[in-house]
Amino acid sequence: QVQVAESGGGLVQAGGSLRLSCAVSGSIFWLYTMEWYRQAPGKQRELVARITNGGSTNYADSVKGRFTISRDNAKNTMYLQMTSLKPEDTAVYYCTGPPGAWGQGTLVTVSS
Repeated sequence: QVQVAESGGGLVQAGGSLRLSCAVSGSIFWLYTMEWYRQAPGKQRELVARITNGGSTNYADSVKGRFTISRDNAKNTMYLQMTSLKPEDTAVYYCTGPPGAWGQGTLVTVSS
């Protein structure tokens, strides 16, 4: 069974940066379109960014120009570089890609 695991969350001041990582088990990571989602308290989970197996990317309007999604197929790992963080970016961040595979999430807290 394919598993995913997020890491890299933490507490940061507004304007700061964090890099999240998503490690995926298995040997066909390179096939998957990978995605980052987030869920803020009291809100629905929302798509933050997507990267295809060919490297094409797209982003939610709220993070365009501030977040960068990338992947390293040799390491079975996806990343989310987050800059110019805002308090409204506070959420649990999840990655997914393999069908039905979700991690436990990593908490990002941005203080004002």
